[in-house]
Amino acid sequence: MARPRYYVPAISRPIVAALFYEARRRRIPMTRLVDRLLQESLCGTPGWRTASRDWPELAHPTRPDQPGG
Repeated sequence: MARPRYYVPAISRPIVAALFYEARRRRIPMTRLVDRLLQESLCGTPGWRTASRDWPELAHPTRPDQPGG
């Protein structure tokens, strides 16, 4: 199997379980929950600003549950 060309972090099983149950409680996909949580945590940080140089859509983020997000 080919290795991805970008970093794919491993997430611990207990965190995945918490995400699963929270996503189920909110009735949204886990990926949408993860995107939302990370965006809320990182928006405006130095890392976010640096990444927005390569990813202009970060300069004007939309919520993952809104059109275009």
